[in-house]
Amino acid sequence: MKELLRSTDPTILAFASALLEGEDIACFQMDVNMSVLEGGIGIFPRRLMVRVDDHARAERVMHDNEIPLGR
Repeated sequence: MKELLRSTDPTILAFASALLEGEDIACFQMDVNMSVLEGGIGIFPRRLMVRVDDHARAERVMHDNEIPLGR
């Protein structure tokens, strides 16, 4: 798995995940449970991971939809 994007905004992560699923690109959100440690205030970014083979295609999808990668 390789990091595609990083964000503290859950709406961006949900939208990006939906776009990737629409393109048949598997993705996985990491650091989702950090909200337990931070108290739900959103200071720790979550990461969206994709397979290494799909990374370039996934970056194009994010670029085409003007989603910032946060890196």
